[in-house]
Amino acid sequence: MFVLDSRLEQDTLPLGDFSLCRLLLMNDAHYLWFILVPRREEISELFQLDPVDQQALWRETTALAETVKDTFGADKMNVAALGNVVAQLHMHIIARRRDDAAWPAPVWGKQPVQPYTEGQVAAIKEKLRLVLTGDFRFEE
Repeated sequence: MFVLDSRLEQDTLPLGDFSLCRLLLMNDAHYLWFILVPRREEISELFQLDPVDQQALWRETTALAETVKDTFGADKMNVAALGNVVAQLHMHIIARRRDDAAWPAPVWGKQPVQPYTEGQVAAIKEKLRLVLTGDFRFEE
């Protein structure tokens, strides 16, 4: 049974699910920062996914990155799977702008976290509702 890591649960807001991954929004309004977590048990590395899931993860990651870049006007998309703090396999998809709080440095630990307001989250969800189609299901 899939269980979301407690650190991810504490630091993010759930948005919904693709066929493989849960989509989360990092609760820091400094950056438009999404996280995809494959809904598989005890997976910490990409190579632990079977080949079909590896392909699905890559499709979902690239589709989300392209959608976010086009929809929110990012200058650069940062995509990474690190797992040094949270072992559970997850992909960071971060829309970077030349005027963001950390540009051009990494976003980790640059600013104190600024949680989203309900209105900000609703606006992000509304924009995504207009462009995410197919097998994506929003969290209600």
